[in-house]
Amino acid sequence: MSASLTYAYFPGCVAQGACRELHLSTHELTQALGIKLVELKKASCCGSGTFKEDSWLLEDTVNARNIALAEQLNLPLLTHCSTCQGVIGRVDERLKEFHNSNPAYVQQVNHLLEQQGCSPYQGSTEVKHLLWALVSDYGLAEIQKRVTHKLSGLRCASFYGCYLLRAQKMLAFDDPYQPESMENLFRAIAATPVYYGGRAQCCGWPLSSYATTESFKMAGARIKDAIAAGADCLVTPCPLCHLNLDSRQPEVEKVIGEKLGLPVLHLPQLVALALGISPKKLGLDLHVVSTHPVLEKLGL
Repeated sequence: MSASLTYAYFPGCVAQGACRELHLSTHELTQALGIKLVELKKASCCGSGTFKEDSWLLEDTVNARNIALAEQLNLPLLTHCSTCQGVIGRVDERLKEFHNSNPAYVQQVNHLLEQQGCSPYQGSTEVKHLLWALVSDYGLAEIQKRVTHKLSGLRCASFYGCYLLRAQKMLAFDDPYQPESMENLFRAIAATPVYYGGRAQCCGWPLSSYATTESFKMAGARIKDAIAAGADCLVTPCPLCHLNLDSRQPEVEKVIGEKLGLPVLHLPQLVALALGISPKKLGLDLHVVSTHPVLEKLGL
């Protein structure tokens, strides 16, 4: 582990609004680990993958600006949202490729930024999800040393979703179809990983605005698979997945005609519990699906 880890923090929209407990738990976790976050307060929404439906140039320019804000600080951009990672990381990857293959396009992006008084995109930093930072930068052995409340007996089903794993062409951190990063992190805090078919598939969120029934059926299928595998909870690194799997779980139950009741935790909430941070500070009382069964199993 580096003696001091500092990141330009891109919190995203959902974690600061609809699911603020996710933003709070990220701060609690990083403070406990001694990781410094410099919040990019002037950053804008990444677009959640919708900007490109109108214009690739729009998506690239908006997110080139977000990356440039981190570059100004000479820091890697850190997000705790799989969707933001997928979108911003893909833009960064594409523009870095274009520096050699299509420099005129990068110049066009930077010209648009200049017109708005923004710093140009340089391609000089990384876009990194909190999961990768914990596993690769901080290190599982170091996290294990800081555990004060082992999560022994808690069966955790990861839900990576799709953006985190497959939005970028080159992913150095994990296998896009058979990932292990979250499972390895679970083991480091003494939780038991649960493997099931839907852990690397889509939660249905991208469909939710125009095909709500289909979206909820997808979410229901993922939750049911995890329950069938014996999970005590789902753990996701994505606020948008959290919305579809936790906040909308009662609606999902109505669509599929079955009771589910599976707690959904955001990744930093789970890790922070193992570091002894109180459930109240992590906003675990703010979830739609009660997290009480998880806390009871852990004696919290």
